[in-house]
Amino acid sequence: QVQLVESGGGLVQAGGSLRLSCAYSGVIISINVMGWYRQVPGKQRELVAAITSGGTTNYADSVKGRFTISRDKFKSTVDLQMNSLKPEDTGNYYCKLNQQGFDYWGQGTQVTVSS
Repeated sequence: QVQLVESGGGLVQAGGSLRLSCAYSGVIISINVMGWYRQVPGKQRELVAAITSGGTTNYADSVKGRFTISRDKFKSTVDLQMNSLKPEDTGNYYCKLNQQGFDYWGQGTQVTVSS
């Protein structure tokens, strides 16, 4: 089993910054990719940023230049640095880990950006 625990969400004013962190543990064999997803009520969960085992990153167009995903293999964490936040960044942010064809999700952390 794999466990993921997100932290770092909260309420911030537009233009501000937040750093989300995802700590993973359990049976870690060979991680393929890890990512951060955002979900708002009534909409599907969408990819915000992802990082492969080789360090290649991918971002949603809406966050390019503002968000940075990083992974610390020694600490077993994946962080999402969010700068210049906008009200449309509001949502529940989930961490996902993919290994050996299986997806594992955290419980989510709420980010609210006020205008």
